[in-house]
Amino acid sequence: PASLKGCGYRWRDWGEQDFDAALRFMHDRRPDQPLQVVGHSIGGYLPGLSPNGARIDRMLTVGAQYAYWRDYAPGHRARLFFKWHVVMPVLTAAFGYFPGKRLGWLEDLPAGVANEWSFRGARMEMTHPVGERDEVLRRFAAVTAPILAIAVADDDIGSMAAIRRSLAYYTGAERTEVLLEPAVYGHSRIGHFGLFHARHREEFWTDTLRWLKEGIDPWGDQPSKLP
Repeated sequence: PASLKGCGYRWRDWGEQDFDAALRFMHDRRPDQPLQVVGHSIGGYLPGLSPNGARIDRMLTVGAQYAYWRDYAPGHRARLFFKWHVVMPVLTAAFGYFPGKRLGWLEDLPAGVANEWSFRGARMEMTHPVGERDEVLRRFAAVTAPILAIAVADDDIGSMAAIRRSLAYYTGAERTEVLLEPAVYGHSRIGHFGLFHARHREEFWTDTLRWLKEGIDPWGDQPSKLP
């Protein structure tokens, strides 16, 4: 839209329309090739909102969660709660959208997206209208692609608790979780976004190719498989 003010888009729209359109485009363009998804943060959550998630063959997620505040890292929980669950909804109400860019807080967001983020509870489907909840759960369950879910030990937002909470919705998939310490790659801190920095090109990026190309977990001595 030309303006986000008053825009009613929600997380479900991103999964049901934007992500799903990308999924269908790639499937139609190369139907002979495996369809793989790499998702960071909300990007690891959107496949479960897609009507065509069952087409995915393999997934790699990094810090994938849906912003339930009690899952934030304990030492940072109060700060993050105030930022995302107090300041964000107040500004969203005042402006009609969340003016993230002018604050240096990620991107501008439609009010619906910002408010779902701010008021997300322990059960993500409870922020959906009653008539949508069963369908949302069915879509997550329809994803049968093996999932390798990465959490970084110093990620204040995508903690292991947050990763597990999100993964639990993919009931039809084999889910493997990996907790990476920054020291694995010789760093003292990586955080929520760090693994996508170019400095990890020859490290993390290269390691993940074993999963994406061959389905081999490159950190096989660290993860645990979820039932």
